[in-house]
Amino acid sequence: MSVDTITDVTVYSDGTWREGTDVHLSGGRVTALVPHGELPYGERVLDGSGGHLTPGLVNTHTHLFQSGLRGIGEGLPLLAWLSAVGDEAARLTPERAYATAAAAAAEALRSGTTTLVEHMWPHPSPEVHDAVLRALRDSGVRAVLGRGVADRADGSRRWGFDPRLMQPVKEALAHTDDLIAAAHGSRVSLGLAVPNPRCLTPEGMAEVRAYADARELPVSLHLLETTTDDAMCREHAGVGAVEYLERAGFLWDRLLAVHCVELDAAGRATLARHGVGVSYNPLSNMRLGSGIAPVPQMLAAGLPVGLGVDGAASNDTQDILEALRIGAYLQRAAHRKADLFGFPEMFALAANGANRVLGLEERPAGVQAGMQADLVLHRFDRDYAVLPVRDPGATLLTCAGSRTVAAVMVGGEVLVRDGEHVRLSSKELSAGLAFTAA
Repeated sequence: MSVDTITDVTVYSDGTWREGTDVHLSGGRVTALVPHGELPYGERVLDGSGGHLTPGLVNTHTHLFQSGLRGIGEGLPLLAWLSAVGDEAARLTPERAYATAAAAAAEALRSGTTTLVEHMWPHPSPEVHDAVLRALRDSGVRAVLGRGVADRADGSRRWGFDPRLMQPVKEALAHTDDLIAAAHGSRVSLGLAVPNPRCLTPEGMAEVRAYADARELPVSLHLLETTTDDAMCREHAGVGAVEYLERAGFLWDRLLAVHCVELDAAGRATLARHGVGVSYNPLSNMRLGSGIAPVPQMLAAGLPVGLGVDGAASNDTQDILEALRIGAYLQRAAHRKADLFGFPEMFALAANGANRVLGLEERPAGVQAGMQADLVLHRFDRDYAVLPVRDPGATLLTCAGSRTVAAVMVGGEVLVRDGEHVRLSSKELSAGLAFTAA
C-alpha cells in the first residue's frame, strides 16, 4: 500500500522535532509538511498520532548471502574467518542466494534501513547474481547491488581471491550490463564490488575503473580492515595499499572504501584528495577484532563517511539502529569523550554520510518536501523499555530498535507494518533459511 498522508505525527525536520504535523506524499516523494489539518488528506492515510517520523537510514555495506551463515567462524581471525565464509560461498546456489538475500533485506527494513548497499562476493554463476537482484526487487528496498569482480587468484586470500569464485573480468562486466538492464525501472541500481586491493591487478583496476566511469557506477572496496592490505601490498608491490591504489588510478569520487580501520593520516589525506567515501562498520570490526576506525579523524580530513552493518556472518544482524548506537559508543570509548557523536551527528552519518559517492539522492537533516518518501515511523510506546521519552533523538540513539518501528516506507509504499514485511511472509523467509550447511 502506498500512502498519501501521514497525519498528526512528530517529525524530525531541519534538525528539530515538529509536533502535530501532517506529511503529504505523492509520486513516491514528500510534497509538504504542514500543521495538522491544514490541508485535505489524500485517500490513503496513515495515522501518525503519537508516533515519531524520520527519514530511512542507508546501510552502506552488507553481504546478503551471509544471512545464512550466522555464527560462522566465531572467534577466528579475519583470514581464517574469510576461508570459512569462502567455503560456504563456493556452495551458494541461486535458490540459497535468493532466500538469504530476501531474508536479509526484510530484516534490514524492519530496523529502519530503507536503502542498502550489497557488496557481492565474486561468483562465477550469473544465476546467483540474478537471484539476488530478484530478491531485492521482491523486497521493495532501495538498493545498490555491487556485482563482485576480481582478477588475481590466491587460495590463501593473502594476495588475491578464492580461485573457486573467480570469473574473467570481461565476463563479469558483461553480466553487469545484463543486470543493469534487468534492474531498469526498479529501486535497485548497480555498482561493482571488489574484495580488496589485493584482488585486482593494476590492469584489472584500469578495466574496472573504465567500465564504472563509462556507466557512472559506484565501486565498493574493502580497504585496510586489518594490517594485511598494507603488509601484502608492500611485500608484492613495494608500496602500501593506498599508494598501490593511487598509482593504478583506482581512487576517485565514486569509490566507497569499506572499514578503513588502519587508515593513517597520510592515507586519509590521499583518499580525501580523490573524493573517496568511507563505510564505517563498527559491529563487524568489533566481532572480528579488527579495531576501531578513526572516524573523527576521517571527518576532519574531509572524507564522507556512511554507516555500514556488514554481513550477518560478522555482525550478526542487519539491525542498523544497533549499529547506530554502537557506532557512537565505540568512538566515545576510544576517545574517552561522552559528548562525541550524539544523535544529530550519527543520524546524519547514517542517513546521508556517503550518499553522494554511491550515486544516491542526498538527504537533508530530516524529512523535507521534495525528498524521496523513504520514511520510518517509530512508536516508542510499543516498548516500555524505551520509556519515558525525554528527547526523541536520544531515545533513537540509545535504546530504540526494531521493536519500536511501526512502519517503514520506501517511495511512499509501506513495506513493513508492525514488525512484519508486507510483501514477504515471515514463514516463507524462515523456511528459506532452513537449509543445513554442507
